[in-house]
Amino acid sequence: MRFIFLLPAAVVLLGTAACSQAQSDKTTATSPAQTGSPDQPKGGDRRKDKAAAAAIPGLRVVGSLKGIVPESSGLAPAPTAGHYFSFGDDGNSPTLYEISGTGELVRTVEVPATNTDWESLSRDGNGTYYIGDCGNNENARRDLKIYTFRPDAPKQVGTIAFHYPDQTEFPPKKKQRNFDVEASLWHDGQVWLFSKDRAKDQASKVYTVPATPGLYTARLVTTLAIAGQVTDAALRADGHRLVLLGRGQLFILDGNTWADILKATPRVVSLEGAGQTEGAVFKDDATLLISTEKGDLYEYTLPQ
Repeated sequence: MRFIFLLPAAVVLLGTAACSQAQSDKTTATSPAQTGSPDQPKGGDRRKDKAAAAAIPGLRVVGSLKGIVPESSGLAPAPTAGHYFSFGDDGNSPTLYEISGTGELVRTVEVPATNTDWESLSRDGNGTYYIGDCGNNENARRDLKIYTFRPDAPKQVGTIAFHYPDQTEFPPKKKQRNFDVEASLWHDGQVWLFSKDRAKDQASKVYTVPATPGLYTARLVTTLAIAGQVTDAALRADGHRLVLLGRGQLFILDGNTWADILKATPRVVSLEGAGQTEGAVFKDDATLLISTEKGDLYEYTLPQ
């Protein structure tokens, strides 16, 4: 297990903006990917990938989503215990795929909404799901949304539309492109958004919007010193551990309260060799289920 401890003062409070009342591995390549999202690397040697993944302590292959979920971009618990929802990102249908813990397809759920660039999925304590249609590769979107959805009422979808309080250019200059969000989670009546810094690879901005349909200005809460590009977020059931997934990295933030977590110094675990890791969800307090865009499905035993 390789740990990298970031410098202290990992979190810098930036201030807040008022809510309105209404709401690769990023792999460097010499040529673009042939298919999939702009982040998707070319194929490479799958035998070397498998060997590298097998060498990561605590990580083991438990199944495959190949041919089941196109370009898996996130994971969340499904209504049935031991099952999970995944989905494809931009260019794929607005479909949730319910899978078992080893990747078998259980059912598909069609969502009556547009998949401009779905990148994240989370669930509240009452069974409502929050689908983050806020992937923003070029930092140029003005139609950012989070869809609210219940599988037991599949024809009803709510829309949380929002914009960032600190974005004034669409797109901004390349060194300021930190308005792509591929990770979100529901917590305490809010949807929390974690940005993927495409400019410096060293900061993830944390925003919130109310978990109620409407039109909102997102509230900028803080910035985390994350030396990587965040692709998913998961909060342990007891609320004491936040995991942010990156491309071949895992960032662990612990605390007795949510406020403490957002002030914690992230621990970094290398998952180099696991592939383009995109989805993470807690299976239990000590174990993550992790998916990759190419369809690999792993279990990972977390350090204490």
